[in-house]
Amino acid sequence: MKLKHIYHLYSRIGFGITIDEARQLESKSAEQLINDQLKTNATAGQLTLVTLNDLPNKDNNDTLSPVEKRDQRKLLRDQVKELNTLWMKQLIQSPNFLLEKTTLFWHGHFACRVEHPYMAQQLNNIQRTYAFAPFKDLLMAVSQSPAMLQFLNNRQNKKAHPNENFARELMELFTIGKGNYTEQDIKESARAFTGWTFDNNVFEFRFNQKTHDVDSKTFMHQTGSFTGEDIIDILLQKKETARFLCRKMYAFFVNEKVDETILEELTTFYYANQYDTGKLLRKIFTSDWFYSDGNMGTNIKSPVDFIVGFSKTFDIIPSDELLLKLQKSMDQILFYPPNVAGWPGGKDWIDSTTLMFRLKIPSTLLNGGKITFVEKDNMPEDNFNLPDTIQTSGSATPALLHHSTEEIIEALLRAEPSPDNRRMLLAVAGEPRQLVLKIVSMPEYQLY
Repeated sequence: MKLKHIYHLYSRIGFGITIDEARQLESKSAEQLINDQLKTNATAGQLTLVTLNDLPNKDNNDTLSPVEKRDQRKLLRDQVKELNTLWMKQLIQSPNFLLEKTTLFWHGHFACRVEHPYMAQQLNNIQRTYAFAPFKDLLMAVSQSPAMLQFLNNRQNKKAHPNENFARELMELFTIGKGNYTEQDIKESARAFTGWTFDNNVFEFRFNQKTHDVDSKTFMHQTGSFTGEDIIDILLQKKETARFLCRKMYAFFVNEKVDETILEELTTFYYANQYDTGKLLRKIFTSDWFYSDGNMGTNIKSPVDFIVGFSKTFDIIPSDELLLKLQKSMDQILFYPPNVAGWPGGKDWIDSTTLMFRLKIPSTLLNGGKITFVEKDNMPEDNFNLPDTIQTSGSATPALLHHSTEEIIEALLRAEPSPDNRRMLLAVAGEPRQLVLKIVSMPEYQLY
């Protein structure tokens, strides 16, 4: 493979690659590289921060004072923060980068915000276990996860009083998309999911037959005594579901501007292969069109892509408080999506404030400077009450500095710099450290 194609591939299946690592892969094909990553054990990298024994004892809740209850809530919030930084460091360091990147995709697709560390960890592990599996397996496991059942109020969904939250989001955000279902479909499918709940002592799915509506339902022109499993099967029978999922994956892994012709090709393939996500990813990353110039340097880095990619490139592991503060300041905090629709992405990542902040951060981190944060009102203060100024440790970046100007530019930039910026870079060609600092401070560095 050409070096530029390796850089492009690794920016999409992971968070970048060093010059020396890329050179070692030039003799390999894209298929070999992807197959190596798809062979990753489905349970690799399971997050195991919190066990059931680590959680507060619910049996004594009635005897706790208001102060003790407040302390319990703080404990749970602190554990979610620890879970966040544990995953961020895993994103930086894991050799199973396609698994981590795909888990990150599903994390945004099935956006779920529960301030409970065990349920959040459990859902993340479901998303990585089934990351490359047939989508039905993933969808069923997510739908029956305590985190999602609680977040979308399905524990309150009972025959006598149906709750439509889960049924609505299942169709609008997780499967078939707006315009492909009716309000009546929502009402009827909500009845099918009655009785879906979980045991909050062991956090496992439970089906409560007593609160389930066994009567006949009509959903998408089909009639029967449908269960939740039946509704999921019917949704997957619709090719629109495959198209909806492929559109989101194309925007995430390939290009935010979706090529409708290629989308149809991928939709047909995904549908014909029973929604096998591993096969779809292999097809995407081994297709010639994936490596076209029009798909390189087109997407804006998400805050997590930006933080993780920078950390990997320059061999920096930020402190826990810095990892949290960077996420908060750039509006993407893992395990804390803004709502059930997740992070909007694309141009929504950048505004005048966040762009200026992004342009300053890399040189500050490399030089070991102090970062002063502008507080954003995107999280309850007691959840992420962190210092306004954080001292960074810096990086010598020795490996990168030993390469030529063109090699450094090619390794760090996925988007072609403007003529003025290229002239600026060539002006410091004999000063590799200055060259690196200028590259990471350019707007083009925000693209991948």
